[in-house]
Amino acid sequence: MRYVVIGSSAAGVNAVRELRKLDPQGEIVLVSKDEHIYSRCILHQYLSGERTLERLNFAEPDFAELYRVNWMKGREAIGLDRQAKELILDGDERLSYDKLLIATGSHTFVPPIKGLDEADNYIGFRNLDDIEVLKEVAKTCSHIVVLGSGLVGIDCATGYLHMGVKVTLVDFASWLLNKQLDERAAQPYIDAFNAAGVEQHYGVGVNEVHVDDNHKIYEVVLSDGTVIPCDFFVVTAGVRSNVEFLKDSGLELSRFGLIYNEFGETNDPDIYGAGDVSGKSPIWPAAVKEGMVAAGNMVGKREQLTDFFASKSTMSFLGIHTMSLGIVTPPDDTYRVDTYDQNGVYKKIVSKDGMIVGALLQGDLAYGGVLQQMIARRIDVRRVKKPLFDIDYSDFFHERSDLEFTYEEEGLK
Repeated sequence: MRYVVIGSSAAGVNAVRELRKLDPQGEIVLVSKDEHIYSRCILHQYLSGERTLERLNFAEPDFAELYRVNWMKGREAIGLDRQAKELILDGDERLSYDKLLIATGSHTFVPPIKGLDEADNYIGFRNLDDIEVLKEVAKTCSHIVVLGSGLVGIDCATGYLHMGVKVTLVDFASWLLNKQLDERAAQPYIDAFNAAGVEQHYGVGVNEVHVDDNHKIYEVVLSDGTVIPCDFFVVTAGVRSNVEFLKDSGLELSRFGLIYNEFGETNDPDIYGAGDVSGKSPIWPAAVKEGMVAAGNMVGKREQLTDFFASKSTMSFLGIHTMSLGIVTPPDDTYRVDTYDQNGVYKKIVSKDGMIVGALLQGDLAYGGVLQQMIARRIDVRRVKKPLFDIDYSDFFHERSDLEFTYEEEGLK
């Protein structure tokens, strides 16, 4: 059996590990544009110099040898011939497969901004090559404008904080980390970045960039008329799945990316998907799990992904610790919201029909363990009589005479 995996990030690497675990004899081929394995979640630490390339690596130093995988580094998939069961690589090389996993991830989406197509001093913040460019930028540029204040945009701004450059954040959203935080939880970060010298503009877009005769952006014009000096522009406002090579392949795609189910299955029984290629921006742990689940099903072990929220992030920018889970800003009044906000500690639980669908913890993440118990045991918060934020482990576990601990829901009533 020949397994071919495209992509060497969280989903692809963990799929390789799982494939080798479940099939010690099968042939595994890993195809990746990247020549290194690295975590995109901490690229900002490479930009700032806190980590070396080796310390970005989340795999074993002898990964290829350990898992007996033929790693085709620096190679790009440019097409797929499903009838012949062949992946088409750059140079028109054809690679046959019995089972194929597509974990090609995503790339930066560059919005249609007036003047931008004339410029050459802008880039995304998505892969190692981008960061290598941005490290050099800090040596010659003094005004860097970052479009987007999601996790990637904040990573970029944080990476530049101590490099002697002026950073400006711009986002159409009303506050930073809009998907992960509500307005209350965002404010401490806004204040901290302001104190660190980061200029911030929220609720506005970029209308155009002004470019000189050398194709260099020298200022950015916002939708409210504000003009910002700029000698390098970083786009982090969105991503698009790497599915261009699947055009005309017959694989089912949505407007976001590759379509696959909770088993990792696509509409082709021999082709699977995992990770960012879905266009749903799964969190790192979910991408890892998706890769493992897909690998299990590729070798015939029926596995299903059922235990992840749509989003989960733990962040610690500028010493402010926050955990965000699921829906943190309810879309309507059918949701119940419980909050605790005292002495710099903010806790929020969002529930619907009694089930927890989202939460925020900031300043003290210790409650996360209790929260996890409530979610895992599907506690109906409508039946809980005591304040939610007064619950502790003693409400879940009770010591019996044989010194074993047992769970008793009655403790919450």
